[in-house]
Amino acid sequence: MRKLFKRHAAPARAALMAAAGAACLAGSPAASAHAVVGDRVFPATLTVDDPGVGDEFDTQFGHVKTQDDNGDNMNVNTVSYEWDKLITKNLAFSIASNYVTQNAPNGGSAKGWDNLTVGAKYMIYANARHEFMASIGLLAEIGGTGAKSIANAYSTLTPNFYFGKGFGDLPASLGYLRPFAVTGQIGPNLTTTSSDNGPNSLGWGLTLQYSLPYLQSQVKDLGIPQPFSNLVLVVEAPMSTCTAGACAGQTTGTVNPGVLWLNRYGQFGVEAQIPVNHLSGNHVGVLFDAHLYFDDIFPNSLGKPLFN
Repeated sequence: MRKLFKRHAAPARAALMAAAGAACLAGSPAASAHAVVGDRVFPATLTVDDPGVGDEFDTQFGHVKTQDDNGDNMNVNTVSYEWDKLITKNLAFSIASNYVTQNAPNGGSAKGWDNLTVGAKYMIYANARHEFMASIGLLAEIGGTGAKSIANAYSTLTPNFYFGKGFGDLPASLGYLRPFAVTGQIGPNLTTTSSDNGPNSLGWGLTLQYSLPYLQSQVKDLGIPQPFSNLVLVVEAPMSTCTAGACAGQTTGTVNPGVLWLNRYGQFGVEAQIPVNHLSGNHVGVLFDAHLYFDDIFPNSLGKPLFN
């Protein structure tokens, strides 16, 4: 349940979100669970959250150069985790945070944990025929739970809407377009402080995906060998538009081309982070991700919903 890219914040927080990017296969041979609707699997993308709910664990590493208050470049490394636990088959609870290391050239380096973020997500609709799925959720970043040099003192509430649409319902004549899918996420970031210290913003983002497992199993088996036959090509665009304060109307974010490799029990991913404008940064970053499907690995214990 990642938060979308937020740039309008305190310098340390902005650097963190630039590094982090903000902030699951029935009918497909790559996996048997996760965000599945019909023959479509929506993988766990790195910065724009997928529309499904699941029992899973995610860890991510991000690196980027960003500017400090003096205009000097500093290296920012971020290691994050997120645990999602199914309460029922359609409802999940999440807990997440990030450990940030900022290496500034002229002093001012800092490291420590960001604030704790808790969330809930509920799948409200799924249409197998048209490969469509939608969910709603609420994220709460709890102010003051992280290191003072890294985290905000105020809290942020983010109600979100998530959706995913696969194109498997296209006619056979357009077969090679059927592996495409889009997902999206949108929601306001509502802070508990003044607009000068923590301006509210609208987080929004989209992904465009092309699934080779879907191509192989649902369109035509082209004999693509392993490990390439389990790849999903993806472009993510996590964005944030400031809605209050001096930055009102400004949009920041990145475009993240990358690739995901899926199997039955989890996935790995890597993406570049390309700033969309000078407000979003001047350097390309990189994200690495490892994601475990607890509902597939431990279906009768750790990955089982608390209530059937």
